This record gives sequence, C-alpha cells and structure tokens, in this order.
Amino acid sequence: MASLSEAGGSSQQFLISTFYLENTLMGIDTMKVQEVIRITDMTPVYHAPAHILGIMNLRGKIVTIIDLAEKFELPETKITEDSRIVIVQWNDEYVGLLVDHIFDVMHADRGGLMPPPSNIHEMQGRFFDGVFNADGHLIAIVNVDKVLADT
Repeated sequence: MASLSEAGGSSQQFLISTFYLENTLMGIDTMKVQEVIRITDMTPVYHAPAHILGIMNLRGKIVTIIDLAEKFELPETKITEDSRIVIVQWNDEYVGLLVDHIFDVMHADRGGLMPPPSNIHEMQGRFFDGVFNADGHLIAIVNVDKVLADT
C-alpha cells in the first residue's frame, strides 16, 4: 500500500492511528491525521447529507464533521465522554471524523495487508484498503480519500 506511511527506516513497517467505531477496530494512515480533539460545539448544516454532523471553527479554520458510522451505514453514533474527532487534511481543507474512541498508534507490515472480507457489503467495502493483523488485533484500514470523495 503506497499510501501508508513508513515508520522507522523499514520499507515494510507503517504507522496507523487506530480507533473504535461500533466495536470495530479501524485505522487511518497516521500521515493523514492532523490531530485528535474532543467534541466541541458544532453548527448544523441544514439540508446536508445525514453523515455531515455540522461544521466547527478550529483555531480559525472551518472543519466539516463527518459521522463515520452514518457513512458506513452502521447504527447511530452515541456521543460519549470517550468520543473523539480525528482531524484529517483532504483536498486542502480540514475534515473531522467522529469516532467512538481512540485506541493507539500501531505498527503494521505492508505485506500483511489482506483484502477486506467478501462479506462486507460492497458499498462499505469500497471505503477500506484492507485488513491488518497487528499485535493480535484485526484492524480495518480506512481509505480517507474514498470516504470523503463523495461527501
């Protein structure tokens, strides 16, 4: 996977920022993650698609907040004390991805990326680059570009 960032000097090891969404461990290329923040006040965007929760001002930058669970056709996200927004940069703007809670930054081996399981609905499966088994955890790797392309 050319999009995953290399860690250390190894050409086979990469860093992924992991989080939980509806009891599923997922990861994003760490190089795409700008920061992780707590949920703050958002302004609703009326007539926007259901997966757009709203917009917020983050140190003078307007950030669109996306509910990943809604985008992946999962049950509604319940915002809790552990919920976080993962800020990513995409097409010269900042976008926030609502997740249930942050897990860890993990190393993954490029050669260990497996295709998404065939039982994942095609609509959902297109948002993933594949699955890693890292440190005994199965991690679904989210392709941020595909998730945000039709937002």
